[in-house]
Amino acid sequence: MSTFQPQFEQKQLEHTAQQEEARIEQPSNADFPAVPPTSSTSGEAPVHQALAQPAGRNPMALVFVAIVAAGMLYFGFHVARRSGVDHPPGPLGYGTPAPNFTLQTLDGRNLSLTDLKGKAVLVNFWATWCGPCKIETPWLVELQNEYGSQGLQVVGVAMDDSGKDEIEKFTKDMGVNYPVLIGKEAVGDAYGGVPALPESFFVSRDGKIVDRIIGLKGRGEIEDAVKKALSTQLGAVQTDTRPLVAQAQN
Repeated sequence: MSTFQPQFEQKQLEHTAQQEEARIEQPSNADFPAVPPTSSTSGEAPVHQALAQPAGRNPMALVFVAIVAAGMLYFGFHVARRSGVDHPPGPLGYGTPAPNFTLQTLDGRNLSLTDLKGKAVLVNFWATWCGPCKIETPWLVELQNEYGSQGLQVVGVAMDDSGKDEIEKFTKDMGVNYPVLIGKEAVGDAYGGVPALPESFFVSRDGKIVDRIIGLKGRGEIEDAVKKALSTQLGAVQTDTRPLVAQAQN
């Protein structure tokens, strides 16, 4: 017998053992779903190759779902807080009825806008932290003194989270001579969301909006709007139902 025969047989046995180990370690085709191969003429990978990769969750989709869920929760909470307004407001325009509200004064009384029908009302949204409001408030005090006898009534609506004591201190320091109400989010929403402070609405004697001023303007501009509200006769305001923002841009 050749001396190479045992070596050949040993190598053959080793080769057979390696094949058997490879057969055991290789996963069966039954572990994967069968996907028929698809030919592609555009150079794209076959469909079965794309499906062979495990599909993971799209992180952007998860973020989108989280945002939608948070928005729904906020909307529900926002709606739950809507109080102080008699009815949901329609589109605000010059000559449209000013949304009625009922809010509490600093001395605990309830005051409604409809209580002031027959007067020209300046509804002023402000806050204790608002720097421009500190400039404007003395003008409102002067206008109340000057035009109060002609039927003007200024009404301040505090739209911040400061406590009642801090609001009272502000009004005393400023010498405020008109009612100041504790504002609610729903009232601000009824008047268009109050995008900036201060913001004033000028309401005619029959309860319709005749002018609006957003932000700090000159005293003369405020006084002109007051005169417009005072001079408007009952039922003489023509209704323009376009949104106030659109009208202001014209």
